[in-house]
Amino acid sequence: MRRAYNRHLSKDLVGKQVQLRGWLYRTRSSGGIVFAVVRDSTGIMQVTVKKGSVPDEDFDSAVKAGIESSVEIDGELAEDKRAPGGFEVRAKRFQVAGLSEPFPITEYQSTELLLDLRHLWIRSREQTAVSKVKAAILMGARKWFEENDYIEVTPPIITAVAPEDSTTLFQIKYFDRIAYLSQSAQFYLESLIFSLDKVYSLTPSFRAEKSRTPRHLAEYWHLEMEAAWMDNEENMRVQEELVAAMLDKAVEKCPDELKLLKRDPATLKRIRPPFDRMKYEEAMDYLQKRGLDVSWGSDLGAIEERELTKDRDMPVFVVNYPKELKPFYMKENPEDPRTYKNSDLLAPEGFGEIIGGSERETDNARMIAWLEDKGESLDNYKWYLDLRRYGSVPHSGFGLGIERIVTWICKLDHIRDATPYPRTVARVYP
Repeated sequence: MRRAYNRHLSKDLVGKQVQLRGWLYRTRSSGGIVFAVVRDSTGIMQVTVKKGSVPDEDFDSAVKAGIESSVEIDGELAEDKRAPGGFEVRAKRFQVAGLSEPFPITEYQSTELLLDLRHLWIRSREQTAVSKVKAAILMGARKWFEENDYIEVTPPIITAVAPEDSTTLFQIKYFDRIAYLSQSAQFYLESLIFSLDKVYSLTPSFRAEKSRTPRHLAEYWHLEMEAAWMDNEENMRVQEELVAAMLDKAVEKCPDELKLLKRDPATLKRIRPPFDRMKYEEAMDYLQKRGLDVSWGSDLGAIEERELTKDRDMPVFVVNYPKELKPFYMKENPEDPRTYKNSDLLAPEGFGEIIGGSERETDNARMIAWLEDKGESLDNYKWYLDLRRYGSVPHSGFGLGIERIVTWICKLDHIRDATPYPRTVARVYP
């Protein structure tokens, strides 16, 4: 008898013999019958174990088996409107593969306990659904990149340079010198466009920010792209097409998981390019009219981004930030030299930033002046500056935080639930 997954048990199999393998999600007994809900990677299925319909030792095992015991069941699929999903398996054989001790997670546990027991909490239906949605959007991203002639590359995680704020680097001892965990693969991706033209990577990134907000992790997965011969406007077109492709794949592969997480798949299906563009100065005016204390040079944090997006059902680009707010490698905006040719893509429904991107600076003199002003060692950036000395071209790129977009898609309250084992300023266990 071939194993059947719960999701595949449908009307076509009613009256036929099936075999389930999984873990007890719920169980209760009443006289001569045990009602067991069994979960596997695809969902849950009710199983009824009646005394006399299975060997006596099997019935005793069904009575004794507690939540999270692993089981193997043979039986007949039947329709039952009272059962989850409208079907149940009526057992002919019930075998326990591994008995579970009393499970330490029950209803209404504290967040800290669930984080301490993360290795067990990831078995929950919600965490399972999040993992599947995450896998689907990554599948969608890779498919879009492949169809648009991008090459996936593998940049290093250990680095000597900081593309972002050097105060948020994780420092490590690298043999007899100091090195850092990567904040971004950007510099290395830029170097690869001169041979491969259009590249992307999916790598872990690390930020030593002492932030305790619901939007920050110390370790997260970073989807980054760089492309030669691309200006910032085309860069934004790539971002909106990519995001739409990721959402489409989530809707295609995970409609049930999205619904479990209280996300209506139809709301994602309606998100289509083009997305609105809003200049930074327009964003300041909008926020001021709504009573926020901001002015030119104010950064957009969670409060500001929430105000900008809470009444929107489509993402929006905020473009042309002041130079003082962004890194040195961004291209100066010739229409307003106070600003860069850059953008942040904000997700709707009050969520906020999911992508940051820009056209890259090609003038070494500007970048050197910035690095010297910040007291950075030019020796560390010599190889990066070389890219502008030997056949430089206009180019652009961006970075997309995978956990950020998962948090928005899955309507999660905190980004820590967008990854199996979150790393935050207060958490490195388990």
